[in-house]
Amino acid sequence: MDIAKYIDHTLLAADATKERIEELCREAAEHHFASVCVNSCWVREASALLDGTGVHVCTVVGFPLGAMETKAKAEEAAIAVSNGADEIDMVLNIGFLKSGMDSEVLEDIKAVREACRGRILKVIIETCLLSDEEKVRACILSKEAGADFVKTSTGFSKGGAEVHDVALMHRTVGGSLGVKASGGIRDLDTAMAMIEAGATRIGASAGVAIVKAADART
Repeated sequence: MDIAKYIDHTLLAADATKERIEELCREAAEHHFASVCVNSCWVREASALLDGTGVHVCTVVGFPLGAMETKAKAEEAAIAVSNGADEIDMVLNIGFLKSGMDSEVLEDIKAVREACRGRILKVIIETCLLSDEEKVRACILSKEAGADFVKTSTGFSKGGAEVHDVALMHRTVGGSLGVKASGGIRDLDTAMAMIEAGATRIGASAGVAIVKAADART
């Protein structure tokens, strides 16, 4: 298994500097990660640095709360695409979901889906804030809206990826959507546990350490 192909090499810290973004992109190109995941102000920079490397540029929308106006999320996604983003990780409106406002959740995702048509869309459902029933509903709504992946976590709430949640999400979406495990994945064993549970993408800031550990093991 080439675990590097699973990894979205991630840097979403508020104090991320240009130099650190450049380093992130160099690491991603060297190790052939699936993507780098950066805040949208760095998309143009990352896109230029990674041009021709085969590494995608992923950015986040409505991050980290998901509680923005739908039009704002859609516009943020459209701007990111125009700046070179290949993948969009949007945060679902958690308050709407927990209020039973499923039609509003669906329209929120659909608006972003339309704004980034032709690009990969992942929906962050923030599993640590949801019951299992709510996680299932979030996955079904994401699938109905045309998303490509469901994702566990922002990494900025009270918890991250859990094997139980990845398995539940995988069972819910079947093979029709990918599942991205993100938040607190800092070593190879944790990454492998997520993949075995059904994750098809791993969001991690520790991508280099994970790949080096995999190389050492083989």
